[in-house]
Amino acid sequence: MTVENPVFSIITVVYNGATLLEATIRSVINQTYSDIQYIIVDGGSTDGTLDIIKKYDDALDRWITEPDSGIYDAMNKGLRMASGDFVWFMNCGDTIRTPETVEMLALNVDENTDVLFGEVMMVNEAREDLGTRSEITTQQLPAVLDWKSLKKGMVVSHQAFLPRKSIAPKYMMDNLSADIDWVINCLKKSRKNTHTHEVLANFLIGGTSRQQHQRALTDRYKVLGKHYGAVENFFNHGLIVVRAVWSRVMGRSKY
Repeated sequence: MTVENPVFSIITVVYNGATLLEATIRSVINQTYSDIQYIIVDGGSTDGTLDIIKKYDDALDRWITEPDSGIYDAMNKGLRMASGDFVWFMNCGDTIRTPETVEMLALNVDENTDVLFGEVMMVNEAREDLGTRSEITTQQLPAVLDWKSLKKGMVVSHQAFLPRKSIAPKYMMDNLSADIDWVINCLKKSRKNTHTHEVLANFLIGGTSRQQHQRALTDRYKVLGKHYGAVENFFNHGLIVVRAVWSRVMGRSKY
């Protein structure tokens, strides 16, 4: 039995995102579903971002602007402000796929649902569809998702993962793979994970510096080792390397 009118807390984290933020905001406030709490956490932007936030002040439930210690600190602030049944991070530059998406999500919630998940469409700066994450990367969204599904990495996009607020922990700090840790922790507590079989969001691709990429790989190894054990993690990362090399040889994964 579906739950009537669950509340979705949608959180946007932004820092100096004046050229991208408005599209994100409009994708949220134009939803056909009304039981939404919209929160924006700004890290003290200096580029005009605050002007955009103020432009939409009447449509926002809560917003703050203050320095933070990085994206996961900002996301933790958003979690503390959230009061809905489910939380959804739709950060600056990303957008909800259609105006009816949250309405569809609400129809998938029953009393045991603790996680809603689906696909993302990867888009470029021109907002052109490039393909879903499963279509153009090495990571495939599983039909059945649980905490063991992430042994070989992030198989579900953060932008298409909505946990119940009551099971959502704080993000760990000083680790670039804190999102993987957060998703695994949510799934460990979840009673029921519902696959929507829908594209939930548009994920704006962006470049990552070589230095950040190398650190993210090291941080991911630490996170997965914590959850799955040293021996299994070592073996699984060997498979990850083989998969990545094969994908490049075949020209499949570009992002």
